[in-house]
Amino acid sequence: MSLARYVVRRLGQSVFTLFGVVTITFLLVNAAPGDPVRIFIGPSADASTVAAVRAKFGLNQPLHIRYVKYLLSVAQGDLGQSINYRVPVTQKILERLPATLLIVASSFTFAIVTAVPIGVLSAKRRNQISDHVFRVLGLVGVSTPSFWIGLLLIILLTYHLGLLPATGLVMPWAPPSAVDGATTRLDVLYQSALHLIMPTLTLGTLQMAAIMRIERSSMLDVFNQEYMTLARAFGVSERKMIWRHAFRNAQLPVLTVIGLQLTTALGGSVLTETVFSISGIGTLIITGVNARDYPLILGSTLFYATVFVVGVLITDVLYAYLDPRISYGGES
Repeated sequence: MSLARYVVRRLGQSVFTLFGVVTITFLLVNAAPGDPVRIFIGPSADASTVAAVRAKFGLNQPLHIRYVKYLLSVAQGDLGQSINYRVPVTQKILERLPATLLIVASSFTFAIVTAVPIGVLSAKRRNQISDHVFRVLGLVGVSTPSFWIGLLLIILLTYHLGLLPATGLVMPWAPPSAVDGATTRLDVLYQSALHLIMPTLTLGTLQMAAIMRIERSSMLDVFNQEYMTLARAFGVSERKMIWRHAFRNAQLPVLTVIGLQLTTALGGSVLTETVFSISGIGTLIITGVNARDYPLILGSTLFYATVFVVGVLITDVLYAYLDPRISYGGES
């Protein structure tokens, strides 16, 4: 099967996946207790006002009709209007997207920069003290909830030591006039870096631990290959064997994990944004759930699902493209 046909087939599967996500989320939010209209206008509103607001947002129609209308709107790129904010859901997502992308990008940069060299070093020094330490750290990293790490960092670095701010994320592109104590662009970047340290460690620890464990396992698998034994027999230096031969061949499994972890990091950003009071898409979902804002919940969930599906698709295509031993699901 050609690459183009494989991509088309996977895109078709992705559409059905997103259809399932929309359907399940739609049924769940409508089955949840609580009336979004009563939450929006208050419990003391009269019946005529409640009926008017319900009709405005189409909540007076039967469930199956609202479901069909929502599917048609999504197919046209319209995610509806937020009940709580009274603006299009797409607008709210785009407003909150930069903050989420900032913490995801910073945490993933931290994860890759630390995980890859640690994984290689751990494999090189297998069963030595440093290897045992790294393995324990990796186990703790993948086993510890991100929100718990964030709370510990706040207690230690903010409450007890007073070293880092816990709230009020500063965007690196913000004007100096909008940042307290900043007079130059360098001051803004410094403040932004200080605010990013704890969210980066909170969200990036799990990603770092997962990538590091796969990097170590993949490197050990390559070290045991016959061509590595042959290279040692010919007197190839250890550094050359590791970085020229072993490292490149060990990155395919790591690439898969990186692609999956990058998409799941978006899901982890929900708790991270909540812990550090960051106005991103994660806190937008929490607001939607608390307010029973159906369009906001559905739109945000669909956004996350789309990012995840696209990320998995890109990872699969890159994996098959980089490894010629993998076919695209048909005869080669």
